[in-house]
Amino acid sequence: MFLSVFDLFKIGIGPSSSHTMGPMTAAARFLAEILSDDWPRPAGAKVSRVGASLHGSLAYTGVGHGSDRAIVLGFTGLVPVNVDPDEADSIVAKVTAEKRVTPPGHPTYHFDPATDLVLDKKTPLKGHANGMSFYAYDAGNRVLLRRIYYSIGGGFVVSEEELQRIKQRGSVTTEGKKVPYPFKNAVEMLAMAKRSGLSIAEMKRINEETYMEREKLDGGLDDIWAAMKGCIDRGLSQEGIMPGGLKVRRRARQLHDKLQEEWSRNRPNPLLANDWLSIYAMAVNEENAAGGRVVTAPTNGAAGTLPAVLRYWLHFHPEADQDSIRDFLLTAAAIGGIIKTNASISGAEVGCQGEVGSASAMAAAGLCAVMGGTPEQVENAAEIALEHHLGMTCDPVGGLVQVPCIERNALGAVKAVTAASLAIKGDGQHFVPLDAAIETMRQTGADMNERYKETSLGGLAVNVVEC
Repeated sequence: MFLSVFDLFKIGIGPSSSHTMGPMTAAARFLAEILSDDWPRPAGAKVSRVGASLHGSLAYTGVGHGSDRAIVLGFTGLVPVNVDPDEADSIVAKVTAEKRVTPPGHPTYHFDPATDLVLDKKTPLKGHANGMSFYAYDAGNRVLLRRIYYSIGGGFVVSEEELQRIKQRGSVTTEGKKVPYPFKNAVEMLAMAKRSGLSIAEMKRINEETYMEREKLDGGLDDIWAAMKGCIDRGLSQEGIMPGGLKVRRRARQLHDKLQEEWSRNRPNPLLANDWLSIYAMAVNEENAAGGRVVTAPTNGAAGTLPAVLRYWLHFHPEADQDSIRDFLLTAAAIGGIIKTNASISGAEVGCQGEVGSASAMAAAGLCAVMGGTPEQVENAAEIALEHHLGMTCDPVGGLVQVPCIERNALGAVKAVTAASLAIKGDGQHFVPLDAAIETMRQTGADMNERYKETSLGGLAVNVVEC
């Protein structure tokens, strides 16, 4: 089993990897299929119009998560990594006004978001809670091509056929890739580390370098951290009300200014590290909620936890350097790959335990590693962090990744640092294995009522409004 670090950490825009980045990617993928010769069509038939319908969780919270906006952007030929957040609204407004799109390499297609983009809450697709149907029509309104895709968390998009292969083999987009250290669970990971004498980051690096040169790997890792850091910095500089209608005000800048003032006075503050952690995480998730540029870590809804812990490492540990940042990310990706392979990182599938819980486990593992932890201590750190997110529901108020998501990332970061600290003070031996915690998360997600899986039909999503 091999999931690249770049499968887990994807640069894109907010507010959701499943609901924004996934649909945008799916729309762009559908455009590519239109141009392919892999589907039969009547002689002389030409695509005149395109359309899409969103199902399940995408339909229920699509507007709040910007899924409708993402489809429009995707139909213009954009993909998450090359979208300028500052230009996105004007692009959507132009398509809405002109009722057409002209993707690069394509003719102009009729596309009216008001009628050609449907949020279908009545017809769930069987494969996954985040299902999408795409259509291509001729001038006579005949369907020439229909494709179904699923957004399965973290920006991953798969077809129906690919989803079936994943369910059968447990792999995601990596069939056929062979690496020197192909661990699919924590038991295998620790056994390989013991036999080889390598750290988790070293094994992950060797796996990555099987398919890319070291210079390219390090450059990609540095780009990931630069995007994370840029998101924190921008979040700390912004003020005002976040979009969506809840009228939630940004707080990160104001809190940051207060902390800076306390810092300059050199006044003792036992909670200082926690305060900085929280502000860094909130800055990222406020940016994400506003549709800014973020990195899936492993999802957009959980994008603040890991960068906050990494920024904390740089802030409070003088030994931190560029190599340690890379080791942090490689270690975190190794843990994230195990979680995704054996459970899920999708809030629509297993609740927020799969998003912030996974992010906290990845961050705890990364921090423990760069603090000098053994592979056993790193695995312990990840387990502690994940265990104490088990059962967490995904219940965004108004379908927006604002309440409770922003503060939830802050607390996930605090738990990650605590988990790493506890683990590194032990010898790596512990009662609950990481694999058991991951399997428990999977089972808990399967048992969880659908109302608590990113539909905004239960939990805080309904009770806050009632109060």
